[in-house]
Amino acid sequence: MDTTASQTGSVAADLVQLQPHDEHNQQLETNVHPPDWSNPTPSGPYHLVVIGSGTAGLVAAAGAAGLGARVALIERDLMGGDCLNVGCVPSKGVISSARIAGMLKAASEFSVHVPDGVHVDFAGVMSRMRKLRAKISRNDAAERFKGLGVDVYFGQASFVDSDTVDVAGTKLKYKRAVIATGARAAAPPIKGLQDVAYLTNESLFSLTELPKRMGIIGAGSIGCEMAQSFAQLGSKVFLVESEHGILTKEDRDAAEVVQKAITRSGVKLLCCGQNLNIKNDGGIRLSVDSHGKSYDESIDQLLVAVGRAPNVENLNLEAVGVDFDNKGVKVNDYMQTSNPRIYAAGDICSKYQFTHAADFMARIVIQNALFAVGPFGKKKMSDLIIPWATYTSPEIAHVGLYEHDAKQQGIEIDTYTQPFDDVDRAILAGQDEGFVKVHTKQGTDKMVGATIVAENAGDLISELTVAMKYDLGLGKISSVIHPYPTQAEAIRKLGDQFNRTRLTSFNKKVLGMLQRLNVGR
Repeated sequence: MDTTASQTGSVAADLVQLQPHDEHNQQLETNVHPPDWSNPTPSGPYHLVVIGSGTAGLVAAAGAAGLGARVALIERDLMGGDCLNVGCVPSKGVISSARIAGMLKAASEFSVHVPDGVHVDFAGVMSRMRKLRAKISRNDAAERFKGLGVDVYFGQASFVDSDTVDVAGTKLKYKRAVIATGARAAAPPIKGLQDVAYLTNESLFSLTELPKRMGIIGAGSIGCEMAQSFAQLGSKVFLVESEHGILTKEDRDAAEVVQKAITRSGVKLLCCGQNLNIKNDGGIRLSVDSHGKSYDESIDQLLVAVGRAPNVENLNLEAVGVDFDNKGVKVNDYMQTSNPRIYAAGDICSKYQFTHAADFMARIVIQNALFAVGPFGKKKMSDLIIPWATYTSPEIAHVGLYEHDAKQQGIEIDTYTQPFDDVDRAILAGQDEGFVKVHTKQGTDKMVGATIVAENAGDLISELTVAMKYDLGLGKISSVIHPYPTQAEAIRKLGDQFNRTRLTSFNKKVLGMLQRLNVGR
């Protein structure tokens, strides 16, 4: 994925293959990898050199420059990384259109009738996504970061030694460096896969025609989101998963709710899949055994939504003594690599491959790399409380420990669950299948984990994350007034559940007496 530079420093975007090359993708390219960009000439050593301009790299560069540091930011392809270009942003653009289509198909359940049925303009859906992605890309633009005081270089970075990095033939001196090169899609070994043209998240969003029949391998977050979305948009979708069910790392009760929803959307789930085989018969044929039955399906497009590989190639990490393996760069709790002058952040070094996690890892790096000594103190990765969400409909959101985590760590817990079928707003909205589940340390209201299944679970989880971050117990949530009717009332009801467990037999007798006295009045 190298880019090239002339002797004058002008960088050509040889690698950038944005398809289709319409006005929206041209605008995206102008922002995040300008074809006529000229790399600057370094005037001296940098306080911080950041390699990679995904979320972690952008936050590290902007934050350090804002504190007055001399910063260089190096990118070999598109600024904004996976999230902007082939991940969070385009997928949520597609999901938004798909949800509208799904709602319209279910409109009769609300006594709203669509006389001529639902007609999806898939090319228009994808054009809308590209337009909005281009708009959002202004936040990650090379010109914007130049305006923030960051020297932006395009080209392949390669370490020379512990104070020098080479980019497109230019040597940059540094005091500290950050590796934020992220990870990429990497398909696992599947029989016959090499014989067909298949999609990953890096090519999926270049589609302009809706596949009539679509195969998806992997029922993790990406697989489930895209399976449901393409089914809502009109594809016949076959979702293949080697394990039982979907979202196998999530709370099982939560995953089962989503599984029912995506199958209602029209997805054919082929879980416990065995003997998976891909054939090229002039098209793509997918064969798999699922629950004792053999399937042999002809499909138009195949999305491989499982497997990631860290972007460590060509960095010459051996030259600077940075340890890495097939999972990425190894860091300590301070985000420091085996070379104390070099840090890492984001997907390149973390099992939490989320944009918001990369953001806060980069903040730790800024603190520790620029203020290693002094009154500020060091920050630790282990102090972060990281929520995440899968944007199916309904969504699953989680923070903290699952039940199996608590068991493995020897933590005794109490579990409180509030179903949405007892929450008025959820019932009225026709979204009453989910729940809020909270785990507390046994006998206390200290929250150690939570899962929410709801249409907007990704938003609702933040209330519980704040409470966990600042050690606000579940009992205290019951004293916080929540507007009625809202789905967030489910969280307050959990606080009530906990408080009811605090009632002693004496409390219950007194409360009963007071209730009888009030009735007598």
